[in-house]
Amino acid sequence: MDTPFIPGPQQRKAQAIFSQAIEILITAVVKAMGYSAIVFVIMIFYFLMSEGIAAVGEVPLSVLFSARWYPIEGYYGILPLIGGSLLVTVGATLFAVPIGLATAIYISEIAPRWMREVLKPIIEILAGLPSVVLGFIGIIALAPQLRVLLDLPTGLTALAGSILLGLIAIPTIVSVAEDALDSVPRSYRDAALAIGATRWQTIMRVTLPAARSGVLTGVMLGVGRAIGETMTVMMVTGNAPVMVRSLSAILMPTRTMTATIAAEMGEVAKGSVHYHVLFLIGVILFLISLIVNIIASAMVFRVKKRAERILS
Repeated sequence: MDTPFIPGPQQRKAQAIFSQAIEILITAVVKAMGYSAIVFVIMIFYFLMSEGIAAVGEVPLSVLFSARWYPIEGYYGILPLIGGSLLVTVGATLFAVPIGLATAIYISEIAPRWMREVLKPIIEILAGLPSVVLGFIGIIALAPQLRVLLDLPTGLTALAGSILLGLIAIPTIVSVAEDALDSVPRSYRDAALAIGATRWQTIMRVTLPAARSGVLTGVMLGVGRAIGETMTVMMVTGNAPVMVRSLSAILMPTRTMTATIAAEMGEVAKGSVHYHVLFLIGVILFLISLIVNIIASAMVFRVKKRAERILS
């Protein structure tokens, strides 16, 4: 019978040094990966600024912040593009948030287990659907129906873009919000039901507030995706840089910042004024996305701090 090998003091010391070195290496790699995200964001912003800041010196601010976008004749008004992006994004948010939250509540709290196992994978598949496919469906099916239903000159409007962007944002909202609702301890629900609350009261006053941070994160991620979407809005919004002056603009063609960059960057001369203005639009889009993410992080942090104060 062979005797088991027992390492000596020197071997144990060498193993401890090796394990410590591996741990230090893994920690350094993980930190480098975490910091790399910040570095990449800074590099992207620097690249956009290096190309876009020249537009401020080449084009007067009165022209940049005017209501007409027609680069061929030297009109570089970006207000219609900003207004179109905000109009479509707000419309998509109003469409996606109620449907997304209702779907997440149904999957997490109401649907039977077999239905949950069917719906969740389907929604996750929809999240990976190419936006160009939705844009094609919008041109073929949605836009003609809107034109007939609302008696419009054309169905390629901001409303069509809002609906399709809402469909793009819904899977993200549902997936994140459902995970947040599902992570709420079962004891919360049992305690509410034990004191006489109905199922609906438990969902609205206990489960949903307890999962508020995750739900807000899902909503903001959905809004962020809607802001940065390109192909769908370029295909179904009509691409008309019209100034948004009233709520009726939702029924008219519009153009977003992302669609403008995608449509014109490939044909513009490098180093021209038009080229620099397109990069300036990218800077503005970057800042809008950054502000949305900062607001989302601040809201989540505030909710977590409030929950900690309540529990303490």
